[in-house]
Amino acid sequence: MSTSTPSRRSGEAAIQGSRAAVGSPIRRNRKPFNWRRAGAWALVIVAIAVSVLPFYWVLRTSLSTNNALAANATNLLPADFNLGAYKRVFGLQTAEEAVAEGGSGAQIDFWGYLRNSVLFSSITTAGAVFFSAMAAYAFARLRWRGRNAVFSLFLATMMVPPIFTALPNFLFIKNLGLLNTMLGLVLPYVFMTPFAIFFLRQFFLNMSREVEEAAMLDGAKHLRIFFQIVLPNAAAPIATLALLTFIGQWNEYFWPLLVGQDESVRVLTVGLGVFKSQSPQGAPDWSGLMAATLVSALPVLILFIAFGKKIVNSIGFSGIK
Repeated sequence: MSTSTPSRRSGEAAIQGSRAAVGSPIRRNRKPFNWRRAGAWALVIVAIAVSVLPFYWVLRTSLSTNNALAANATNLLPADFNLGAYKRVFGLQTAEEAVAEGGSGAQIDFWGYLRNSVLFSSITTAGAVFFSAMAAYAFARLRWRGRNAVFSLFLATMMVPPIFTALPNFLFIKNLGLLNTMLGLVLPYVFMTPFAIFFLRQFFLNMSREVEEAAMLDGAKHLRIFFQIVLPNAAAPIATLALLTFIGQWNEYFWPLLVGQDESVRVLTVGLGVFKSQSPQGAPDWSGLMAATLVSALPVLILFIAFGKKIVNSIGFSGIK
């Protein structure tokens, strides 16, 4: 009895303690409010809002009528919601209907301009990426006298504004008789570019030489190594470079404006500028212009949303900081 009594008491004390612990509220340590994190999130939200607001304003204007825009200039919602602007862009509305909705009555050959933009961007992207890859392989893998000096010269050309080379290129294309032709549009861009060479050279320098050396021992030349070994292994950065180049060429305006004034080779960016200037009533067709701008930007936005993460990863892997 004497030995069992203390054990019973200790058991009862343990049970009462557990009940008390269950019945009492659990105290949790609350972390103090992090003002730095809150400020960082506020800045991110403001940056997102500033970035998205122009796109929303373009969408809002394209869904409005020109007659109602002036009276509802500060309204965030579309003024007199209407899809007439998109009908004008796709050629589904007559000039009389456009004027009745406050449009200028001007016509835009959207599908023709879109075709020219696709051809111009695709040809220049394919040529620039291919020749830049060959040049980057020569700078990264081949050993020849003056290699570093020539590469430094290529990098120095990145600091030259494109406006300085526009006039010599224009005179060159004019003397060749290539004005208002697709060949004249793509010729200055179809060859290598300094940024593309630098971008791919960084990746080629990080590639292992063991496979190339094994191929050389089997009798393979540099051209075969380039096409069968280097290019397949560099598919990711080449695809990234192609996407960046395509976006840049899609938004090109000044050079196509100089060389491609003819309707048959006019690209979409130049066509939108001409459409803005054709205003018989004295005011631009803002709703039609914003609708055409939004439709023309959709392919690039879709490409960037789909491959944006791969672009960032490839740039980081290539060593560009």
